[in-house]
Amino acid sequence: MSFQYLILEREDGVAILTINRPQALNALNEQVLEELSRALEEVAGDPEVRVLIITGAGDRAFVAGADIRHMRDLDVAGARSFAERGQRVLGYIENMDKVVIAAINGYCLGGGCELAMACDIRLAARGARLGQPEVTVGVPPGFGATQRLPRLVGLGKAKELILTGEMVDAEEAAAMGLVNRVCEPDRLMDEARALARKIASRAPVALALAKRALNRSFSVGLETGLAYEAELFASAFASEDQKEGMSAFLDKRKPSFKGR
Repeated sequence: MSFQYLILEREDGVAILTINRPQALNALNEQVLEELSRALEEVAGDPEVRVLIITGAGDRAFVAGADIRHMRDLDVAGARSFAERGQRVLGYIENMDKVVIAAINGYCLGGGCELAMACDIRLAARGARLGQPEVTVGVPPGFGATQRLPRLVGLGKAKELILTGEMVDAEEAAAMGLVNRVCEPDRLMDEARALARKIASRAPVALALAKRALNRSFSVGLETGLAYEAELFASAFASEDQKEGMSAFLDKRKPSFKGR
């Protein structure tokens, strides 16, 4: 599958998806969202891929936001359609069975920060800048920040970031829980690949079930969430991965997971 604004590579069970529109700081427009949707479906359907890394081309930006040139002249219906399209793509990332890592380089703002928040784990290069500056151009966030950011950093800090529109650096983002880890810029992709390979070595069935349970924890009460976890735990015992993993542990050997 060919793309104009994306580069999709695969290596050792890990896919790397690079948003390749550096002349526009990798900003998201309708075409980029459409290509992202197709690329994600391709990765989701590839049994050889266990972990996906998303990053941005160049060293200036992960994704600097949704494309303001595209948005400026939208009417109400067009704006609603654009927001819903972005939310669908980011929701797909959040809910796909593959583990998704954001490797954040440079500016990660607006729709770019929302894209990163939809990923499971976020690594940021030292010098990266993150934020939701939508109110500075006359709109609130539209791709999910008002819902995901409070879940990551708490309501008070989310309100501060969204209502001021100010950016934070990678270290401050890590301190508040917006990113998991800060890396030196020249080590960002090496560390993302190392983390991805570590996760890819685990049982794919268990990874998918664990991700589902973790995501569900934000939308249900504790009792319902525990019941859901127990059902997913039990369902894993119908998989070859469970039998292989436990047999390998008892045999003191490295497991060979097949993802089924």
